Amino acid sequence: MSKLNLFAKFDWDEIGTNILTKGLQLILVSVLFYLINFIGQKLISKGMDRYSRLEQTSTNRSQTLKSLLKNILRYTLLLFYIYTILSMIGIPVGTLVASAGVASLAIGLGAQGFVNDVVTGFFILFEQQFQVDDFVKIAEVSGTVVAVGLRTTELRGTDGTLHYIPNRNITIVSNFSRGHRQQIISLNITAETDLTQLAQILETVNARLYPQTPELLAQPQLLGTNTTASGNLVYQILVTPQQGAELPMQRLLLDHYLPALQEAGIKLPRNIIQLG
Repeated sequence: MSKLNLFAKFDWDEIGTNILTKGLQLILVSVLFYLINFIGQKLISKGMDRYSRLEQTSTNRSQTLKSLLKNILRYTLLLFYIYTILSMIGIPVGTLVASAGVASLAIGLGAQGFVNDVVTGFFILFEQQFQVDDFVKIAEVSGTVVAVGLRTTELRGTDGTLHYIPNRNITIVSNFSRGHRQQIISLNITAETDLTQLAQILETVNARLYPQTPELLAQPQLLGTNTTASGNLVYQILVTPQQGAELPMQRLLLDHYLPALQEAGIKLPRNIIQLG
């Protein structure tokens, strides 16, 4: 009988009403946050797609920015959702936050590097410092950009090594893929070299190769004679190759210059070539 009396003391109608009310509130709040997240994700996708078309940005940069904005929205809404749910069911969120201050401080210090990586990665993408397939130098590491993430940037070195660089460590970037780099080929010559004959041979080779080599954006230009810091005489040729074709074009020209000069009987020093 005592157990029956104990249960009889509870106002089951009020308890049932409270449970039903809280349940409905939780459902409504959950649906509301779901709709906000759904609409926000759609707006971000459409906005970034339009921005990509208008600014003609790369697909990689557009997709990465889209993913970043979606994650920011998702985690922000999740934080507010948890706070709202805890407040609705009567849990003192303020007291919990205060009691977890030490733990939060430790977690915050541990996550500081992560936050720096994400923020730096966002600005790298937003400012278009570099993109996938660009050839760059970051600190002492050179290579082709394989991926630009929110935490790390991946570079593939010339020897095939894949380098993972935390974004927070990226301070100075040298991007060799922006615009077309002009390069100078310097042929070492002697004081006895017939400069007129030398120029005629080089001009003939340039005129023959340029029309059949799309990677050459302009016919190589003869700059003439110059001296190096060590006092050697050089004959310089200005080359304007396509982006990424610098070394192949240097090799192509030299493969044609040297046989043509040898055939004409022009003798060059043993240390024949300098590249600038």
